[in-house]
Amino acid sequence: MQVTDVKVFPVNEDRLKAYATITFDDCFVVRDLKIIQGNAGLFVAMPSKRRKDGTFKDTAHPLNNETREMIETKVLAQFHSELQKMGIDPKSIGERRPFPIALSEDDYDEPRRAVAAGGAPRPAPMPAPSTPAQPVPVQAKPGRGTAGHVDD
Repeated sequence: MQVTDVKVFPVNEDRLKAYATITFDDCFVVRDLKIIQGNAGLFVAMPSKRRKDGTFKDTAHPLNNETREMIETKVLAQFHSELQKMGIDPKSIGERRPFPIALSEDDYDEPRRAVAAGGAPRPAPMPAPSTPAQPVPVQAKPGRGTAGHVDD
């Protein structure tokens, strides 16, 4: 899977720096990504929806750090390109946060601060599984064999 198109729409807000839309393999679009200035630098927040309890839940997000880094790299590169077209030095906006993501106590408060500043919360990275996921075997129930099969 490759990011084949990135569109960035800069905004003039405190922590929210831009909205972005990405296309995967010229056939799947994800809108409403946000480029946010966090405590550790710029990062890309995935699209999210506010739940009834006031928390946010991602509507689309990468399942591993490699994909998250690929998306963030492409989106931030396009963001810098858009800033240069506007005559703005990208370094004046901020640097990218370090990768891989290392969470600190401060990061747990960042979603609340980002939302207060008009942005979306950054989802916590998923820990890498200790063992690869294995398929679960499924057994057919008696009498529910393949079409045309008669149980004796």
